[in-house]
Amino acid sequence: MPLFGNTFSPKKTPPRRSASLSSLHTLDRSTREVELGLEYGPPVMNIGGQSWKFEEGQWITESGENTSGREAQRLKKRNVQLEEENNLLKQKMEILLDMLTETTVEYHLMEKEVEDVKTQHQRKK
Repeated sequence: MPLFGNTFSPKKTPPRRSASLSSLHTLDRSTREVELGLEYGPPVMNIGGQSWKFEEGQWITESGENTSGREAQRLKKRNVQLEEENNLLKQKMEILLDMLTETTVEYHLMEKEVEDVKTQHQRKK
């Protein structure tokens, strides 16, 4: 029995096989073909009662019309119109605020003049 040596040396365990999270590997070929089909095809989804299919990088409706392109173009045009209208309204608001400020300053100046005239008139009496 060695005093400082380590006589305990456990055997190395064999590496574990990774367990698949999918149960598809347990199915035989014919069952997989029935479940998944031979051709998986493009992804299809149903949103709001309308069926959409992903083809050639765009979502199109099942009826075949490419609403994403036309709709996007229409929305971009509307967006530009709304941005122009928004800019015009901002300019009008700035002009109105400038006019209000100018009128307020004039009012305060006139009010001050009236007060000055009143004080001068009372000093004369």
